[in-house]
Formats: sequence, structure tokens, C-alpha cells
Amino acid sequence: MPIVFLSPSTQEWNPYADGTGNEEMVMNLLATEMEPYLRACGISYIRNDPERNVAGAIADSNAGKFDVHLALHSNAAPKQFAGMLRGIDVYFAPSSRDSELLATIIANNLQRIYPLENQVTARPTNRLGEVLRTKAVAVLAEIGYHDNLEDVEWIQKNLKQIAMTLVLSLTDYFGIPFINETEPFYGTVETNGSRLNLRDYPALSGTILTQIPDDTQLILYGETDGWFVTTYNGKTGYVSGEFLRL
Repeated sequence: MPIVFLSPSTQEWNPYADGTGNEEMVMNLLATEMEPYLRACGISYIRNDPERNVAGAIADSNAGKFDVHLALHSNAAPKQFAGMLRGIDVYFAPSSRDSELLATIIANNLQRIYPLENQVTARPTNRLGEVLRTKAVAVLAEIGYHDNLEDVEWIQKNLKQIAMTLVLSLTDYFGIPFINETEPFYGTVETNGSRLNLRDYPALSGTILTQIPDDTQLILYGETDGWFVTTYNGKTGYVSGEFLRL
């Protein structure tokens, strides 16, 4: 199952135009809103250390084995255009087809919820280290302009929808079902003494990751077509509800 390095901005010196927060604070709120959707969809994640800078985030990401490095930021216009610009830019590494694909998926999905559809674009970058220097497939999303009052209002009012859209984009990229957030709940394996397969896809064709003993109690994070997302012995995947007592 996929694992993502989630890297919200550490730039607390970038204030939001309405005076209610800053880039680091709001992007961390967005990352927190993403967490229940990530868990429900079976996507494992690690968040960056907010006390470290961009170089630290890159080093920490490269020290692990991640499928995607997703950096979350908001933008600011050049001084002469301060407060005048709006839009979302999703940056990708021009040398990576996977990076471009992920950025395009994110941009296309964000177009559906951002009020100015034609101002959401996927763009190549030759300067952003979090995109170019990470081992994992990486994109950096500049979600709105924090010096523009209309963008700030949209971000603040739509954090949950933005979070859901970002996770939906990750499931599109990974080719797994999107599962809406839910409170985790419990289920117990019922297999008459045999073991229950934990698979990497919610179907009998999914690869078996490990097997779970009968009568094991599991925490379930989401459900899709009778399959439940769970974690066992450090592995996340899907188990058939046919063999669970809820």
C-alpha cells in the first residue's frame, strides 16, 4: 500500500491577508484535515517536522521509502502585484513523468472546487528543491495566494474540501478506491480457525500482504464494496467483510 511524505509549509513568516494566521499554520491545518481521508483510503503517511526547514524535510523524506512527497504551500505575488493575484499552481519535476502525472491529476481535481477554474495549472519547475531533490515522486502545491483576501477566505472556508480533493487525487494516482472519512471502528476476524488474507487491493485478485489469525480484533478505517481498510503487523491493506464480525 502507498506511503506518502506529507510536507506542509514551515514558513510561519508569511502572514495571511486577513490577519488570522500564516502559511505554516494554515497548511498544517490542511494536512491535519487530510489525515482521516488518508487513513480511510489505506494510505500511510509521515508528516514533516515543523521545526525543520525545507532542507530538513528533503533529508527526512529521502531517509525513508516513500511513494510520493507532497509539499503543501500557499503563494504570494511579487511586491508590485501584492494582493492582486489569485490561483493555484501545482509544480512538478520536468524530468519525471510520474511527477507530471500526479501534478496534472491534482490540478484537474482542484479545478472542480476552486472558483476560478482556468487559474489552476500544473507547472514544471527548475528551482523548487522539494520537487527536484527528493527520491520519491514529488509535487508542490501552491494553494491560493495568502496575500489575496479572496483566496484567503476561500482557503479558510474550504480546508476540508481541499483536503478531500488532495486525497482523492492521490487515490487516482495510486489506482485505489477513494473512501470517505469515517471514525475508526472495530471488527473481529471470523474464519473458523484459518487465517484472513490482507490484500493490497479490495478484490480477490489483490496481492496478499500477510495473513491475520482467526479471532484477531482489528481497527477498521474505511469500507468499500464489502472490503475494509485495516493495518496488521505494520502492513496496511484490505480484508473481506465476509470474514469479519462487526
